[in-house]
Amino acid sequence: MNYFSLKKLNLAVLSLVVAGPVLADKSFNRISTYPVYTNHGASAKAPKKAVAEIVSATKDGMTLVYTDSKQEALGFLDITSPSQPKGLGVVALGGEPTSVSVGTHFAYAGVNTSKAYTNPTGHVALVDLKTQQITASCDVKGQPDSVALSSDGKFLAIAIENERDEELNDGEIPQMPAGHVAVFDVNADGSLKNCDAVSIVDVTGLAEIAPSDPEPEFVSINDDNIAAVTIQENNHIVLIDLKSRKVINHFTAGKVSLDKVDNSKDKSIHLDGAINDVPREPDAIAWVDNEHFATADEGDYNGGSRTATIFNKDGKVVFSTGNELEHLATRLGHFPEKRAHKKGTEPEGVISADYGNEKFMFVGMERAGLMAIYRQKGTSWELTQGLPTGWRPEGILAIPQRNLLVVANEKDKKKIGQRSTITLYEYANKPVSYPMLESANAKNGAPIGWGALSGMSADVSDSNIVYAVNDGFYKTSDIFKIDVSKSPAKIIDTIRITKDGKKAKKLDIEGIAQAKGAFWSSNSFWLVSEGRLEDKKEDKDARDNVLLHVDALGEIKAEYTLPSKLEANKTNYGFEGVAVDGNHVVVAVQSTWKDDAENHTKLAIFNSEKKTWAFVSYPLDKASGKKSWVGLSDITSIGNEQFMVLERDNQAGDKAEVKRIYKIDLSTVNAKSYGEKLDVVKKELVTDLLPALNELHTWTPAKIEGMAKTKDGSLFIVSDNDAANDSSGETIFMKIKQ
Repeated sequence: MNYFSLKKLNLAVLSLVVAGPVLADKSFNRISTYPVYTNHGASAKAPKKAVAEIVSATKDGMTLVYTDSKQEALGFLDITSPSQPKGLGVVALGGEPTSVSVGTHFAYAGVNTSKAYTNPTGHVALVDLKTQQITASCDVKGQPDSVALSSDGKFLAIAIENERDEELNDGEIPQMPAGHVAVFDVNADGSLKNCDAVSIVDVTGLAEIAPSDPEPEFVSINDDNIAAVTIQENNHIVLIDLKSRKVINHFTAGKVSLDKVDNSKDKSIHLDGAINDVPREPDAIAWVDNEHFATADEGDYNGGSRTATIFNKDGKVVFSTGNELEHLATRLGHFPEKRAHKKGTEPEGVISADYGNEKFMFVGMERAGLMAIYRQKGTSWELTQGLPTGWRPEGILAIPQRNLLVVANEKDKKKIGQRSTITLYEYANKPVSYPMLESANAKNGAPIGWGALSGMSADVSDSNIVYAVNDGFYKTSDIFKIDVSKSPAKIIDTIRITKDGKKAKKLDIEGIAQAKGAFWSSNSFWLVSEGRLEDKKEDKDARDNVLLHVDALGEIKAEYTLPSKLEANKTNYGFEGVAVDGNHVVVAVQSTWKDDAENHTKLAIFNSEKKTWAFVSYPLDKASGKKSWVGLSDITSIGNEQFMVLERDNQAGDKAEVKRIYKIDLSTVNAKSYGEKLDVVKKELVTDLLPALNELHTWTPAKIEGMAKTKDGSLFIVSDNDAANDSSGETIFMKIKQ
């Protein structure tokens, strides 16, 4: 009986299943995020880079073991209390760990010790789970990649990639030596019977592409001890009987054509392109049952179909995600536009597991910081959730006996405060907590593209509507109309910013306020574009800070700049938020300029009737970090010359200190012209956002960028996800208790 179908979900169904209220009561939700650098002891001694890539678990599901290639170590993590993981330290391996699989007594780690591409070497290290000591090293005759232990504990299979030199011959293969599959027999005590004489399964001469140089990438073993192996660069899949060490089947991974995807390098999200006959080039592979397996079709050199695929053992495709992964990432704001012209979301990891009587497939999208969850339903599969992961999800692990799911996120960049993490989720009778914001479909039936939200403002008359804008990461500047009465909140429309009827250029929109009052129609907006200094290293021209007035269609009607002598004092912390009170437009300057007092910035007040500027000084909070700074992110009017101001530091995760909302009253100060000594406004704390952010169990974002207070008094905040480029892609959109 065929349990699978090529039937695709239509977009209307996809829209329903992603939204929280229509899902079944049981769902996956994040319960903790663990920064792996903290597993190296006191933070003062912690390494600059520590990563988690492939993750496995002990049989009881209480301890995680992960690979850390940067530190050439295995990390151990106690998850007895999964909401509060505890580091158990690391074990040095003397080489780069590429994968790990945990048995009853040992962790089996593939260790790459290669000094040159032409002389690949490596071994499997056996690490005793009780003592955390290496008890044996078994040569695998090449550079190991993926390691898999059979469910009965009798076989250990390793994909020996012997990877190519990407700088040689433009990365084209063949490049010798060829890879192979290494197999060990496992004794009852967990030791390897043939440690000194590993079995080599030859997989040359099988693939249509470079048959002399297979590069096995990933291996998975079913309950019949059949190993399924992806040969990624060769776009091929091989099935091996581990007992006989024989190849029992092999076939091409095939090609894929998709429509309604973004495959152009233009820094603007639009799902109106197509890819044709693109090789899957699968990375991870995982058995779904003893007759079917799934692949994550990441791509490498020539391919990458942006899909996950389920095959039967004969090589027939029985299910494909099609463009659903790209659409899911776009709908949830995770689409990696910088990679649109290459491999899009890059599905890299895939596993399948049964939770109770439900069968799931989990697909990790490396560049999107997102995981798609499919559930088997009758003869098909349905997309049920999109989960935020961390920065660059790599390894995925199911622990169904504890209703847990684990993702290892490999990207680590201390300089910008984004650290490699391990994220834990629980499958329980709780409502879906993510996404907090998603988009509706555009006219072509594909989701509205969005990301990098930088400022927000409420509609002046409708309590259900707020507006947001995107920053200068994209070459297109847009106003997004958001319905906050929905759960999750939903982007229902967009307005493109234009000048003289054409796409406006060289803007970095950081704030928005709907115009109101006697002086301006409520069907128009004030926007601020942040200026910057010239940066020759990054080839960035200097740009003035600009206040823009645009009509309801997004056409720029007027532009206002600061006095030139004041603009000459600017730093790279320019216009960041805007609010309207009567005929006054109040602009928040992010942080200190050359003419400001230490730890102060300014509010620039534009009289829209007289076209004049006046200013007050704003005192900034302080943060303790050596490289910390504090600035303003947004400002919103609450009437009668009173405003709420969003203030935040530049730190993320466990280093975040300042994410706060203050209230100010401009009627208590006199705004002065430039050159005069400025009055300092007093501020009153409304709320500290960190407790609410900590309840999300995420890596706290540095950039809480937007704030809006609706007509009915509801207060919302939004984070800037850096367009899934320098962050995981997660967007926080929250209603704040007051």
